[in-house]
Amino acid sequence: MAANWTTFRELLLPASAGRRRGVEAELRRAIRDGRLAPGTRLPSSRDLAAQLGVARGTVTAAYEQLAGEGYLVAKRGSGTTVAATFPRAGAIAEAETAPRWRYDLRPGVPALSGFPREEWLRAQRNALTALTAEELGYPDPAGFPGLRAELADYLGRVRAVAARPSEVVVTNGAAQAISLLGRVFRDLGHVSAAVEEPGHFGTEETLAAQGLRVERIPVDEKGLRVDALSTTDCRVVFVTAAHQFPLGVVLHPERRRALVEWARERDGFVVEDDYDAEHRYDRPALGAMQALDPSQVVYQGSASKVLAPALRLGWLVLPPALAGPVVRGKTLTDLGTGTLHQAALAELLRTGGYDRHLRRTRQLYRVRRDALLDELARLLPSWEPIGVAAGLHVVLRLPEGTDDAALRDRLARRGVHVFALSGYSRAPIFPGLVLGYAATSPDRLRAAVRELRDCA
Repeated sequence: MAANWTTFRELLLPASAGRRRGVEAELRRAIRDGRLAPGTRLPSSRDLAAQLGVARGTVTAAYEQLAGEGYLVAKRGSGTTVAATFPRAGAIAEAETAPRWRYDLRPGVPALSGFPREEWLRAQRNALTALTAEELGYPDPAGFPGLRAELADYLGRVRAVAARPSEVVVTNGAAQAISLLGRVFRDLGHVSAAVEEPGHFGTEETLAAQGLRVERIPVDEKGLRVDALSTTDCRVVFVTAAHQFPLGVVLHPERRRALVEWARERDGFVVEDDYDAEHRYDRPALGAMQALDPSQVVYQGSASKVLAPALRLGWLVLPPALAGPVVRGKTLTDLGTGTLHQAALAELLRTGGYDRHLRRTRQLYRVRRDALLDELARLLPSWEPIGVAAGLHVVLRLPEGTDDAALRDRLARRGVHVFALSGYSRAPIFPGLVLGYAATSPDRLRAAVRELRDCA
């Protein structure tokens, strides 16, 4: 659909003549408020520059910037058009309805464009070649033996987990692991389970779906408050010890020991969700607390933050008392996780491809984190970043009195996808935003911070 160039020229004349920001801002505003409809074909940079009396480079730069932000689509031979989907003023874009965000800063999403496709394909080919005909039958519900052995070796080497292959169970991601554990705990007579506050809402919802009453235990600068946990009737607690989600604090060594002692006294269990401990930038991460007492601590991990959520590969390292019930539950749920992906991951671990990918992404994520922090310090110095030493996200502590949910909604109207810290807690907590940075380039992170400033 072609635009009326006379109207188009009139629309952009208020832009500051000769200045890219003026042309860019007027174009952006016209798209947002609907004066330039989706699919509208824009004039060539040469034509528009002539109409506006500006340099061609001014228009070219504006087109490139808006294409990068998702407002325009430029195709060789077809010209430049207004994108079919973009954030419009007055419409709050929700995650489940918005097909496209200009800046998607959800926490917990790795750099999916950096997935090691060639290494993965090679691992798949080699693994499939090595599989016997019998191994193409129904899988072992506990997991492919080759992967269980590689995971036991890797977790012992990288996270100091005390594990034998027989104690490892492979699951369809961390979500299935939590669901299986919840069902087993319920069947063993547990009526409640404790989770961190603030904490990931998915854990609470999954446990509640298995019939457990969920108790929220506050987190402070030393991690989970074991003294508050001791006042409940819970005999199982889910904790993110290495990098608390979302605040990013590390569970203090004294509290680690106290938590294990609590589990011993209650004849209960600690479930250690080690969701992103491999991504640490200032120093090596503390070893997993599971090694303090493998009979009381369940270790949980997945490939979602290192490789990709689409693989749906997770794992549990289980105390003997839980291994049998979890495997039986896994059998009844799905007969076992698919062997082909398991065998490919085992090959990637065996050949060092997993470690190589981790080294690459650690460097990549550190550069992206630093770009985000530098721009925040420059443009929003009163917003305090928290939990910056590790992981794939940071928490921004906002000035007191800020409504973080309202700010989240204002940002959504501009196509910026962030989460409000208040959404992770029912108890009073400081206002904040939870920003994932791993999947976004430094330039786009800096542009997103400018949007944060403009909405503040």
